[in-house]
Amino acid sequence: MFQDFDPHRPEPARESVDAMKGPAVLEFGANWCPICQGAQPLIKAALDKHPEIEHIKVEDGKGKPLGRSYKVKLWPTLIFLKDGQEVARLVRPDNGGAIAKALAEL
Repeated sequence: MFQDFDPHRPEPARESVDAMKGPAVLEFGANWCPICQGAQPLIKAALDKHPEIEHIKVEDGKGKPLGRSYKVKLWPTLIFLKDGQEVARLVRPDNGGAIAKALAEL
C-alpha cells in the first residue's frame, strides 16, 4: 500500500535501518512539498512493479535524525538499500527509468 508522509508516525532509528534484511527504499520528503507530490506518480508506478521491496516513507525536516544521518538535503530523496546498506540514491527523481535502474540494483 502506498502511504503519505505521516508526521505522526515515528521514524525508524538508523540502527534498525542498518539491520534490515532484504531490499528496501527509504523515501525522504514531506506532504506539503510540491516537488515530492509531483514525483509520487513516478515513484508509485516503479514500486508497484516490485511489491517485494519494502517502501518506507520518512517525513523529513529540521531536527529529524534519520535524514541527517543520510545527509539528505533535497526532497524527495530515495535511498535504495540492500540488507541495510545503501546501493543507490536518487535526489528529485524526474523519470521512471532512473527509478527502475536503481531498483534493479537491489
